[in-house]
Amino acid sequence: MEDLYNDLIMEHSMNSPYKKDLSCCSMCAMGHNPNCGDEIKIEIKLSEDKKRIEDMSFTGHGCAISQASTSIMIETLIGKTVDEALEIIKTYIAMIKREETDPEQLKKIEDAIAFKNISNMPARVKCALLAWHTLEDMLNENKTKEE
Repeated sequence: MEDLYNDLIMEHSMNSPYKKDLSCCSMCAMGHNPNCGDEIKIEIKLSEDKKRIEDMSFTGHGCAISQASTSIMIETLIGKTVDEALEIIKTYIAMIKREETDPEQLKKIEDAIAFKNISNMPARVKCALLAWHTLEDMLNENKTKEE
């Protein structure tokens, strides 16, 4: 199973279909990991009512973990409501921090489960979380503006 996850991570880091600029986006944010130099820009296109993620993309550079994590995050969240996305992000972060281990809860993060053992490599945890924290902040900020 670990080989399958490694293959998935490598495929997303080298050949992500989401690494591009969106022609039209509702919002974007930059994420930066000063420890290793990873930088990403995440763009989101929300539905007209701002409740559903219609499309996402990213650009930037970084290690294989940060690039794959960003790509898999996008694949997981396109089509989800903002509330569903925030719940999935919360679960993923809790998994990385070893706070969430319930297999039923982890099903909601889909292929992002490939990063489950990243906590065994403390130097890579921030790489795996960069996009997720960036997106979480962006969605929460947008939600606050809408209220």
